Amino acid sequence: MSELEINISQCTKCDLAKTRNLTVPGDGNYNANIMLIGEAPGSNEDKTGKPFAGRAGSLLDELLMRSGIERSKVYITNTLKCRPPSNRDPQLSEISACQPYLDLQISLVDPSVIVTLGRFSFAKFFPQVTLSESRGIVRDWKGIKILPVYHPAAALYNPSLKPKLIQDFQKITTLLAEKDNTSLSNIQTQPNTQLNLFE
Repeated sequence: MSELEINISQCTKCDLAKTRNLTVPGDGNYNANIMLIGEAPGSNEDKTGKPFAGRAGSLLDELLMRSGIERSKVYITNTLKCRPPSNRDPQLSEISACQPYLDLQISLVDPSVIVTLGRFSFAKFFPQVTLSESRGIVRDWKGIKILPVYHPAAALYNPSLKPKLIQDFQKITTLLAEKDNTSLSNIQTQPNTQLNLFE
């Protein structure tokens, strides 16, 4: 367990510490190019300490597989690290208490692409814009590509959203390819710039 995970497990910054079973810091590869940020742990996550462990997690696995992405190659976390009672929506005070942990996770992983799952995780980056008007539209945040999508749990209650989720997840590999091409282009042009300095 990392120092960050230990700090999260001992956190008492809000009242969720009184009702949780386990904290759910995050899971995956800290060297990942892709970071997925959900909203809050549910009952399954509260029992296992792992994000997206229930039905929504199974759908997330399917979405990643359809996009040719292995779950082991991404880092997954939530806006909140503890389950709200009865799976209610996160409160602003709870989001604020957890924000330093999420900020540190983003800094540690340093992903090329962040996929926000649901409106609360999207609001962390663009609080003035709604998810309904921004879903599937890529935005830039401090050099990181932000892809807002519906939360997989929403598609469990409304199956008509699943095709949109599939469509949006397929954009991830395109974003990574564009990032790689940009990096390669910068590397290829670098020697010419250096040579000009000696002319």
